[in-house]
Amino acid sequence: MSRMAPPTGQHATTSTVILRPADQRFHSQLDWLDSWHSFSFGSHQDPNWMGFGPLRVINDDTIAAGQGFGMHPHRDMEIITVMVEGALSHADSMGNSAVLHAGEVQRMSAGSGIVHSEINQTGAPCRLLQIWIEPAQLGIQPAYEQKPFAIGEGWTPLIEPNATGDAMAIERPVRLWRAQPLCQQQLPLPAAKERWLWLQVIDGELTLNREGSPKQALRRGDGVGLIQDAATQSELIGLGERADVLLFALA
Repeated sequence: MSRMAPPTGQHATTSTVILRPADQRFHSQLDWLDSWHSFSFGSHQDPNWMGFGPLRVINDDTIAAGQGFGMHPHRDMEIITVMVEGALSHADSMGNSAVLHAGEVQRMSAGSGIVHSEINQTGAPCRLLQIWIEPAQLGIQPAYEQKPFAIGEGWTPLIEPNATGDAMAIERPVRLWRAQPLCQQQLPLPAAKERWLWLQVIDGELTLNREGSPKQALRRGDGVGLIQDAATQSELIGLGERADVLLFALA
């Protein structure tokens, strides 16, 4: 699996910005599933959008009531599900059976192989972001974990390499945060040694202010890849009542 290169004509200097507008994502529409893919997925393939570093998939899925994904296999992938609205029932070949509610995060190491299902057993649609990240090593023992997170105006760690605090760890030195800044709130990006950062807007609108770059307006579904030196200063400013955003630091 290859690391995504900057778009044609750009180079990974100290200030590279790669914008993935919401309306340019791939779209899969079924009678029970509305799914937007930030990167190549399934029948949607584009060599320019195969991922960003080890980040391979961000799918924004809305699943109809009483519907979902039946038992299906995964292997050698770190899978993170961020539940945004509603609830989703999970069952797998490791014997896990749980309901993932809005505000909870699930992490699953597919490793040497798992089979699982994801079904919306409620009477209303549910929405989630499912994220796939390449593991640091192949063939590991499969693992499963889920936790609720109280998301505030600042950055809340969801994934940390050493499972610091309430954060979970995956089989890759990747960090993931979530924040819900208020209108006109300034939200500096956390200090990160990683050069590759990815922002994904879950809801609302924000402005990205970045040292040496023009201001960038962002809205629901937009993604932004940042390739930068650690000294580069960046911040988000919330617009409207409340925004909701994920930030990845990738190694």
